[in-house]
Amino acid sequence: MNTYASSSDPSFTSTKQVPARQSHATHQSNGPVEYGFTDKVAELFCAHGSPENQEAATPGRVVRLDRNRVLVASAEGLLHLPYPKHGLVPATGDWVWLGHNNAGEPAVVEVLPRYSALSRKRAFEASSEEQILGSNIDIVAVVVPVDRPLTHNRLERTLVAAWDSGATPLVVITKADLAHLADDVVGEVILQAAGVDVVTTSAEQGDGLDELMQRIPEGATLVLLGPSGAGKSTLINALAGRELQQTGEVRAGDGKGKHTTTSRELVPLAGGSVLMDTPGVRGFGLFDADEGMDEMFGDLEELFSRCRFTDCVHQAEPGCAVQEALAEETLDPRRWASYLKLQRELAALARKHDAAARRAYQREWHQRVMSADRGQRAAERYKHDQAEERTGKGGKRRKR
Repeated sequence: MNTYASSSDPSFTSTKQVPARQSHATHQSNGPVEYGFTDKVAELFCAHGSPENQEAATPGRVVRLDRNRVLVASAEGLLHLPYPKHGLVPATGDWVWLGHNNAGEPAVVEVLPRYSALSRKRAFEASSEEQILGSNIDIVAVVVPVDRPLTHNRLERTLVAAWDSGATPLVVITKADLAHLADDVVGEVILQAAGVDVVTTSAEQGDGLDELMQRIPEGATLVLLGPSGAGKSTLINALAGRELQQTGEVRAGDGKGKHTTTSRELVPLAGGSVLMDTPGVRGFGLFDADEGMDEMFGDLEELFSRCRFTDCVHQAEPGCAVQEALAEETLDPRRWASYLKLQRELAALARKHDAAARRAYQREWHQRVMSADRGQRAAERYKHDQAEERTGKGGKRRKR
């Protein structure tokens, strides 16, 4: 479960003083408006106050992460700055305080708490670490192209992460002009993504773009999430009204495209809204997504409550509502299998976390024991040396 600061939390909207900090009302109108700086964000800055010894600090937002630098938007324009040495590691979309380092050079001096974050498990198999794809997002748009078969499990997995991020999920169907079966795909998506709005678009024809823009409030941040070749770059160019992203061709054999977008970056849109482009994501490992699972599979949670036994594992127990629904074909076996697979994945990740925590504890305990043991041995050697220094072998006083 992910927990973030919220505009409904009194500590988020208050202007309380923070020890050793100052809150400046002048900062509320001194942020990068075209990158989503709104009254809500100004309240976030006001609630936390400027960092110590940074009375002239101003708000900024991370636009892109480069190898050695952070591209940050301020009221004055874009700045390439070094990574901060302390605090949170910045992510695209983070709100930051901009000030000066000890050498008097412009610097990111603090990353503010995130009110939403889209994350996944890091891509390599052995990892149990979280990767933040983007922060302070208002809408997560899951891009589904109609020119390839719909991958149900992938859609469910991505929607779980979208729900869990703290943002509002949205499904955007692309390339509707390229397939005769667009209506069938739309129907499948609406059925599978129950409770999530679905917008059908054709960036080439300009269809559905107005409807999509109506779903993005002024100052809100939208992230597009989907596989390579899904038409995200074409959609971004259409929404921005200019050529911002390079587009690539999709292979006819498997429908996969090249990663024409290589980094996550914020793109200002008309009306003060912001779009976050992301590279095509081949895999999306869930990370601590209990809330997202509850939202995506709420119908299953309702079935669980109807089982005869509270500890039912939904296999062969009498009175199992899940097995009854499967037998009556009111529950899709594929959906149930997808739920079980995601739960196994989350359980495995939790075990990795627990194992990592146990190893860290054991290392720390071993170091303490070894340190104590070394200290004990040192004390004994000291006593022994002192005794020998006072008396030599045979009880004689040792010469100095």
